[in-house]
Amino acid sequence: MSKVKYYYDPDTLSYRKIEAKKSRRYRNIALFFIGSFLFGLMCLVFLMNTNLINTPRELSLSREVKNYELQFELLNRKMGQIEEVLANIEDRDNNIYRLYFEANPIPEEQRRAGFGGINRYKSLEGFNNSEMVTATTKRLDIIKKQMSIQSKSLDEITKLAEEKEKFLMAIPAIQPVTNESLKRMASGFGWRSDPFTKARKLHRGMDFSAPKGTPVYAPGDGKVTRADNGSSGYGKHIRINHGYGYKTLYGHLSEYNVKKGQKVKRGDLIGFVGNTGRSEAPHLHYEVWKDEERINPINFYYGSLTAEEFENMLKHAAQENQSLD
Repeated sequence: MSKVKYYYDPDTLSYRKIEAKKSRRYRNIALFFIGSFLFGLMCLVFLMNTNLINTPRELSLSREVKNYELQFELLNRKMGQIEEVLANIEDRDNNIYRLYFEANPIPEEQRRAGFGGINRYKSLEGFNNSEMVTATTKRLDIIKKQMSIQSKSLDEITKLAEEKEKFLMAIPAIQPVTNESLKRMASGFGWRSDPFTKARKLHRGMDFSAPKGTPVYAPGDGKVTRADNGSSGYGKHIRINHGYGYKTLYGHLSEYNVKKGQKVKRGDLIGFVGNTGRSEAPHLHYEVWKDEERINPINFYYGSLTAEEFENMLKHAAQENQSLD
């Protein structure tokens, strides 16, 4: 029940009942509803901009965003680990592998270079976590580029290693006649007395005295370019091109075990000691060529002689005795 209000009338010296005007009543009702509406609207805006009240979908999306942020953090940690491993590989690549194979190191600027030109990450801008997403994406792209450069480098190192292995196998690194089959190292490289003219003559190979039929082996990988007796003085002889400027010659043979054009490996049986051509006794005349010049073969026996055996051979090779051809 509404309260009844009165006012004092001095003319009648009595209290009179206040009669509310209808227009005023309607205005008050209208103001009440307008105020209530504005207050409710303000409360709604306030609640929408706070976390006090969230719908189930909003709560689900909020948890999903936090999960993504956690995943990005874990991803960045893993990328940090990858960067450490990659840096270690790059260091070994530049300072061990490429150094060993005499290849130029890859500059740090090339490995760490970014991506120039247009903005590759424009589509990632304008979101709440754009900065985090863009930074992570850039970091991942740089890692991918580094891995691509390193992969190409390792491919190059593999090719260099294969080429190095071919080179090492091609060098004539063992004696063509085994120590067990030798009678003696008859004559070395240098000035020697000719067995027929007795004149002092430059002997451009080494003579290994051995019985006729003693096996002769290829000292390195290569291709047989000659196996005939068409060269004056050498008799039946074999020539092998090892590549990389190296060639070898085997003179005064009794038989061939290879033919022209045949590929041989180090240690393959290629022929047998003989006494053909300009020869005084059964022996193998052995020559090593480098870039079309004959060089001392004694420097190429590191693959078959001990230090003591090599020292002994040096002493015999230094003697200016008579050669056998």
